Amino acid sequence: MTEIVRKIGLSLGADICWPLCYEHIMRRLNLRIPGPDGTVIRFQVERMTIDPFSLADSVPYDLVIDRLTHWYHLRREWIKKAILLNDLYVFNNPWSVQANEKHTTYAAMMALGMPIPTTWMIPPKSYAQNPDLRPTLLRYARLFDLGAIGKAVGYPLFLKPYDGGGWKAVTRCTNEEELKRAYDESGTMIMHAQAAIVGYDRFVRCIGFGPQTYIVLYDPSAPLHDRYTMAKDFISKEDEKKLRQITLTINAFFGWDFNSCEALRKDGVWYPIDFANPCPDSQVTSLHYHFPWLVKAYIRWSTYVAATKKKMRKNLNWEPFYEIAKTEAPFEEKLNRYAQIAEEIFESERFEEWNAKHLPHLDEVAWEFFGSEEAKDAVRQKVAALYPPHEVEPFTELFFSRIQAWRRDNPPRS
Repeated sequence: MTEIVRKIGLSLGADICWPLCYEHIMRRLNLRIPGPDGTVIRFQVERMTIDPFSLADSVPYDLVIDRLTHWYHLRREWIKKAILLNDLYVFNNPWSVQANEKHTTYAAMMALGMPIPTTWMIPPKSYAQNPDLRPTLLRYARLFDLGAIGKAVGYPLFLKPYDGGGWKAVTRCTNEEELKRAYDESGTMIMHAQAAIVGYDRFVRCIGFGPQTYIVLYDPSAPLHDRYTMAKDFISKEDEKKLRQITLTINAFFGWDFNSCEALRKDGVWYPIDFANPCPDSQVTSLHYHFPWLVKAYIRWSTYVAATKKKMRKNLNWEPFYEIAKTEAPFEEKLNRYAQIAEEIFESERFEEWNAKHLPHLDEVAWEFFGSEEAKDAVRQKVAALYPPHEVEPFTELFFSRIQAWRRDNPPRS
């Protein structure tokens, strides 16, 4: 029987734990998927290295899972070339990651009718010097009243980089004095002033991976290792559906296979507040209890895409979304229609059927693996990379114990 090998490349930066778990589980699965004309599809996983490359070079991969190009430009340019010349599929679309920061996503989702909090963009406090800076600012820059902007936005507000991530330089301001102080400290960063949602009763993160979604109750005030709470049954099925629709709409709109959406609920309305995260947290040191779900999501979507040779969306077609947005329909109806487009883009029905047929044993294999010494070692390696030596074992035990809690709550079906 002829074997077809689908090769999956891992484009990694500082990631340690999830690639180790991904590789271990893939080896344990040892997948052999029936292919066309009596063939068998197998998978090979390889970590990619950083090398010079010719534009004419062939590409050995069917799929690349990318965790590097949002900041390492050499890999980004290799990926862009590989998509254009070699028909490679990559998580995520590199042009979209490069061009669409938080500012763009706010504007686009406002156009689709989502309730984005009031947001202003503010010129930077200071500038990197270049020959054209002085004449440009003298001719065109105007003094502005930061206090008036604060009043227009309303307090409390958040001053934060328009393209930032990881809570960098995010300041909650409750009055004009705090706003001016935060602005004075912002340096050359271009900042957003965004209204806070006061009186919300739920703060969630919805992770989207292809057509898979997973919602976590989030506590931004907690230490990093406790922000993803272990709470259960904190939203209704109706809210769960709405958050899935919002997340899939955003991801399909921007060409992001893997992204997360933060949203707040106030008076029954969900306000998306941060959803340009196309390289979302995948580390056991923050996800802990939720980490096994994410590793399985990596496996399900990557094997599906590689096996079926799903085509990469090189260009983003926003018009179908805007056509819906132009209608007089209520937002709930528009969101249903946006989500239908997203489900089609992510091939949700075909994906579920494919997984039921070819990966019915993944839950059991992953459940067994996450109780193993190999899994604990992956946790320990990540902890050792982040924590001082005297904290390595206590935090390894903490995170591994939370994974065991996940195993108790999610036994494989018999």
